[in-house]
Amino acid sequence: MLPSSTVENYLKAIYVGETQLANGQKLVPMGQLASVLGIAPGTATTMVKALAESGLAVYEPYNGVRLTSAGEKLAARVLRRHRLMELFLVQVMGMRWDEVHDDAEQLEHVVSDRLVERIDEMLGHPEADPHGDPIPTAEGKLAERPLDTLLTCPLHTPVTVARVTDQDAAFLRFIESHHLKPGQTIEVEARDEVSDAVRLKGRDDARMTIGARAASKLLVKAS
Repeated sequence: MLPSSTVENYLKAIYVGETQLANGQKLVPMGQLASVLGIAPGTATTMVKALAESGLAVYEPYNGVRLTSAGEKLAARVLRRHRLMELFLVQVMGMRWDEVHDDAEQLEHVVSDRLVERIDEMLGHPEADPHGDPIPTAEGKLAERPLDTLLTCPLHTPVTVARVTDQDAAFLRFIESHHLKPGQTIEVEARDEVSDAVRLKGRDDARMTIGARAASKLLVKAS
């Protein structure tokens, strides 16, 4: 029997949370997990305990949670479905990249593995979704690339936007309106720590200034 959509959502959230942990950290804090899922911490704790009893997670009270190998396998499968469905909805169905998340959230729980693999083949075995997030392979491997943010990349050096980590619809529209979608080449001209601002040179040498918070959500690679 396949796990429920609720279980899959928890596994996916923990899996993504683990990829974002700082060096040395091994557990996703319960408060962070509850915030991502939009639930009360007590509710999250109850479910995580159930996942631990099922052998899908390891829970340490007051510290956090991590997935077991079995949990990671299931989580990668869900994440693969989600990100492939987002790409399918954009490239084939013609939907906007800022409106596909909720639909992919629904579809990831109901599409068959056979359909997912057919979609993967039709799309040319893509490595990333429309937001630049890496797509796990059919074997559950996730290729995490070392990327800088606009706060850490070199100044006056062409870089290419590779990933947008915030998938809020309003933020994605902001990124698109400033021509900062994945694939765009830009340069960081200056950073002002006092005003928390980052000045960029974008397409056709257009200049723009964005806040440090927004800049931290744009991951880039050397062009």
